[in-house]
Amino acid sequence: MEKVAKRVKQDADYIFHELTRSICPECKTVIDAQIIIRDNKVYMRKRCPTHGWFEGIISSDAEMYVNSIKFNKPGTIPLEFSTEVKDGCPLDCGLCPEHKQHMCLGLIEVNTACNLSCPVCFANAGIGYSLTLQQVEGMLDRFVEIEGDPEVIQFSGGEPTIHPQILDMIQAAKDRGIRQVMINTNGVRIARDDRFLEGLAKLNPVVYFQFDGLRSETYPTLRGEDLLDLKMRALDRLNDAGLNAVLVAAVERGVNEDEVGPIIEFGLKHPAVRGVVLQPVTHVGRHIEFDPMQRVTIPDVIHGIVDQTNGRFPVASPHAKSTPTFSSTATTLCPCHGCWTSTNIWTTSPTGPCPSHPTPPTCKRPWKGYGRPPPCLAPKKRPVISNVLVVPAWIWDTNSPI
Repeated sequence: MEKVAKRVKQDADYIFHELTRSICPECKTVIDAQIIIRDNKVYMRKRCPTHGWFEGIISSDAEMYVNSIKFNKPGTIPLEFSTEVKDGCPLDCGLCPEHKQHMCLGLIEVNTACNLSCPVCFANAGIGYSLTLQQVEGMLDRFVEIEGDPEVIQFSGGEPTIHPQILDMIQAAKDRGIRQVMINTNGVRIARDDRFLEGLAKLNPVVYFQFDGLRSETYPTLRGEDLLDLKMRALDRLNDAGLNAVLVAAVERGVNEDEVGPIIEFGLKHPAVRGVVLQPVTHVGRHIEFDPMQRVTIPDVIHGIVDQTNGRFPVASPHAKSTPTFSSTATTLCPCHGCWTSTNIWTTSPTGPCPSHPTPPTCKRPWKGYGRPPPCLAPKKRPVISNVLVVPAWIWDTNSPI
């Protein structure tokens, strides 16, 4: 009788980490999703009954992903909710009573039109709508009503600077006592329109400024044309007008992931820049071709910062000592929003760190840090960068396979 070989059980090539909910990228049906760890990377794996299996990377560093949970905290509940629980998340957004956090940052898309045609645009800007001032004022009133003391409002689009009433909208937000008012922009109108820049300077919003790199060849891929000179001109004009800017880079694999360090170094030197936001590209709306298993994730950007700045920004615990250039550098998950990694950077005085402020607190509400370092730090016309944020995508309605 022939001897049958003994069968041996095999371990899977991954660790099942947790179960969550997602959507099918094809039909948008809400489905279960597995979070798995393989080769020190974290992936989302999910199956739609109609369209089959999808898998994509969500973190290139499993250790960093798992350790980030220690910075989580209970959500802060808004004063009121705006919708009822009917079909479940994400279909009842508004905010509904199942939402786990108040609106840390309110964002109003005032239009869908734009003065560029970027190949990468998660808003898929184009012909569509344009809100009226009355509509925006109603949104602002509701924002104040449910938040009580709103912290941040951002005006976005499309390209909000081309809206004919954008300055009135910014003023409306200021009139309601919202602590920080921001405007998202590609900088085209700022670079070219003296009258608009003068009006913007009187209102003094924070300018959330699209800035993808320091190489000319980066911009045709992401923005459809070479915009580097225009970006530099816009930043210089913002400085001349006394306005503060936050550089916002869309980071894409094979395009500009090697520029995250140089962008920060540039921001530290430019007097108008008060912060840097590094956003791995969100593959929704318009985007270039990509591999969901190779896309840029938060750890890629963080390690890029470390590797590309000659040790200036070591990845450290929130209370670790840092290089002599800075009194503290901390890389943490922002617990108030759950979607940001914040690196708080505070410049020291010429004599070194102040004993009263050896390390800033870990990230609680990082945007409060924009331009508000401790008073002992070196005085300048306007302080240099106070925050570097690495922001992922958290959009539900996605064509991305993850």
